[in-house]
Amino acid sequence: MYYVYILKCSDGTFYKGCTSNLNERINRHKQGYIKYTQSRLPIELVTYIVFSDQYRAFEFEKYLKSGSGRAFMKKRLI
Repeated sequence: MYYVYILKCSDGTFYKGCTSNLNERINRHKQGYIKYTQSRLPIELVTYIVFSDQYRAFEFEKYLKSGSGRAFMKKRLI
């Protein structure tokens, strides 16, 4: 399974990512190993979506980072 997840950072920004191990990835964020979020701790998991296909998961993550994807995220996911 592959997870596309959205984190809310302490400065109000959102981080979108994709992983096959959600718990490990969230822990890496919380421990400061991920460059974008290390200066924006604490973080909060807002939502995640599960995919069985890795390609679709990465495509959805890419979509969320686009202009229309950000609008979709704000209207439907957060």
